Amino acid sequence: MPESPTLTINEVSKQLEHEGKEVYRLGLGQSPFPVPREVVKALKLYAKEKDYLPVKGLRQLRGAVAKFHRDKDQVNAQPDGVLVGPGSKELMFLLQLVFYGEILVPTPCWVSYVPQAKMLGKQIRLIHTSYEDEWRVTPEVLLRQCECENDVYRPRVLVLNYPGNPEGGTYTPDELEALAEIAKRFELIVLSDEIYGQLHFKGEHVSIARFYPERTIISSGLSKWCGAGGWRLGTFTFPLDLEWLMNAMASAASETYTSVSAPIQYAAVRAFRGGITIERYLCHARRILSELGNWCHKRLTSAGIRIHAPEGAFYLFLDFSPLASRLADRGITNSEGLCERLLADTGVALLPGTAFERPGNELTARLAYVDFDGSTALAASEMVPLDEPLPQDFIHMWCHRVIAASDLIAEWTTDGGKEV
Repeated sequence: MPESPTLTINEVSKQLEHEGKEVYRLGLGQSPFPVPREVVKALKLYAKEKDYLPVKGLRQLRGAVAKFHRDKDQVNAQPDGVLVGPGSKELMFLLQLVFYGEILVPTPCWVSYVPQAKMLGKQIRLIHTSYEDEWRVTPEVLLRQCECENDVYRPRVLVLNYPGNPEGGTYTPDELEALAEIAKRFELIVLSDEIYGQLHFKGEHVSIARFYPERTIISSGLSKWCGAGGWRLGTFTFPLDLEWLMNAMASAASETYTSVSAPIQYAAVRAFRGGITIERYLCHARRILSELGNWCHKRLTSAGIRIHAPEGAFYLFLDFSPLASRLADRGITNSEGLCERLLADTGVALLPGTAFERPGNELTARLAYVDFDGSTALAASEMVPLDEPLPQDFIHMWCHRVIAASDLIAEWTTDGGKEV
């Protein structure tokens, strides 16, 4: 099994830069923004904490996470239903380790869901979505998938991720409610990966747990909305009906990572408790990402690439299929060849659709519009009142590398493949 594609593209980019080449890093999906100052101060304050903490997590943190979901998602989350882990990725791995059953994953999907299942020898069913459905699984498709197996009560976990990686889209409340009805009918467990929930551009993220609280696990953490990917702290919030599953995961955790770093957990309490300063931080981050994502969408669609406008996170999923004949003339017939050629010709690093479990001959790729200095962009945004739009030249001034990379992709797409 190869290394995760997101980490691989990062290492390839570093190597090319070491060789003196200009590289636009739109491959690795890492938040460009700094960790909020209050959270950093909390980490410094608690740096002296050295004791092993409870396997399920620091009690104060579990309480803060539960309140976070009660306030944000309007669900009856309780501290005893929260499990803290070293990143949500590790918690997802443990869930698949202890769960006896099938994993349902709509594609395109985050790069690690399927490899984890394969590592553990789990049966996995891919549910391919389409551009026409905005890369979302519909109730009709989910119903068809569940019915075709002729086993209503087969143990299954449905993985949903929204706002989504790799497409930056989300589900409406009506769509979530309709999916919840299918999940109830077949008694699915839903793993709702809402790690980008607080980066919904309008601040209106809705959890499917609101409609299906009895069997939904909410996955969150600090890596995306708090800019602390390297801190490695993730959370799963379980309903009472799934306490048995949380306890099984905690047992596995006790024999693997023991507990999450103590200083990180204490600092995370401050993050999940939120407050005015963190809300303002999020408002500025959303405003910048929305402005930049929509500019990239407009620029790239003007070059004939099919893309849905982003609604959250910091991704676009590019569909080059309208340009298939033109690309075939250059010898490009799949997503991997597309990304390799684009990187060689322009220095723009994207991830191919195959990394997100799309068919090999599909001409899709993910663009992570994060190659900019988030600290300076935040500082500049803070100079503009939140009730006013950003200046027209804002993203060109503070996110110029992403702008340049988008221009290069558009020009490369239309100029016959000559090196730009």
